[in-house]
Amino acid sequence: MKNKELQLAAKQFGTPAYIYNASKIESQYHRLTKSFKTVKNLKINYAVKASSNLSILRYINHLGAGIDTVSIQEVLLGIKAGFKPEKIIFTPNGVSITEIKNVSKMGVNINIDNLNMLEQFGSLYPEIPVCIRINPHVMAGGNNKISVGHIDSKFGISIHQIPLLLRIVKNTNIKVNGIHMHTGSDILDIEVFIHASEILFDVASKFEDLEFIDFGSGFKVPYYPGDNETNVEELGVKLSKRFNDFCKEYGKELTLVFEPGKFLVSEAGHFLCSVNSIKQTTSTVFAQVDSGFNHFVRPMMYGSNHHIENISNPNDTERFYSVVGYICETDTFATNRRISKINEGDVLCFKNAGAYCFSMTSNYNSRYKPPEILFINNKFIEIRKRETIEDLTKNQIEINFETFVN
Repeated sequence: MKNKELQLAAKQFGTPAYIYNASKIESQYHRLTKSFKTVKNLKINYAVKASSNLSILRYINHLGAGIDTVSIQEVLLGIKAGFKPEKIIFTPNGVSITEIKNVSKMGVNINIDNLNMLEQFGSLYPEIPVCIRINPHVMAGGNNKISVGHIDSKFGISIHQIPLLLRIVKNTNIKVNGIHMHTGSDILDIEVFIHASEILFDVASKFEDLEFIDFGSGFKVPYYPGDNETNVEELGVKLSKRFNDFCKEYGKELTLVFEPGKFLVSEAGHFLCSVNSIKQTTSTVFAQVDSGFNHFVRPMMYGSNHHIENISNPNDTERFYSVVGYICETDTFATNRRISKINEGDVLCFKNAGAYCFSMTSNYNSRYKPPEILFINNKFIEIRKRETIEDLTKNQIEINFETFVN
């Protein structure tokens, strides 16, 4: 989307607001499927946690993808968005056996990453096929908060526990129909994927009735002009050949599965906010905006560098600003960032706001959550309304304290 279109969105829906470009989601989906076109059976499961708006899910369903879910609520959202149960995989971590049992009754694919849970579930439902999430002990990802495949990670069953895993499978007589891994997010080096895939292939060879191998995702997207990204085209060439060779060795055509979240929706998202004031201190010029980490937490939580543009005044002299929010504690979006001269009332656009942005919003400081807008077929369509005071209070129960007075 161009600045002019984003300015129109800000004028029409106000700020702060999330704007998503449907055509970018579509192009990313086709870019990934094209990269693995030599694989006979390819399946893309969108990671719902990246952005769970029902309209986004419906659009991704329209493209032909399935979904990867991590909670029973995400499963219910997927079904409400029109996904058939067989196009949903449930990959939880640290949930109760009750939640796994309840999800299994919905007919979705189950992915288990805990030997204890596998033994319990296999003893109860040996007739229900399950996928196994493996921890390949590969350190990968943009930082330690999003690296989930290393030896100290809470995710997956350690490759050193494979003998015990095989014993549980044999004792419960449960069918394993898939092997899964996910090493982390923002992985730039495709050799990390290739290395981890060899570990996964070795584990997969120990199971006779597999239907798919799930490589998770973690592809890095560019966050600012000139930033690097994962070369999925090169990965497609290398991994497709190795996967096809493994299928020949295995004696069966398996399905190759990926679970992209950020890759599909991150670059499609734009977060718009307005500048409340410019504050000059002895050493810093602050651009104070009508939002905070309650709406956009990634820079504070992960140290992520989201490119910021002044779409109201894009071609003026660049100056150094620290862009901060209105929350009553430090909520810094960017420090000493070069941005075209900012004035009060200007609209700033945060790029790469499609993944793990709105889905991590909160009502901290009793602030309303912003609206979500989908740009499709050259039209802006509101897909989530801005909250009101009624939304903040609708589940609260007010006590009449006079009844406690003697």
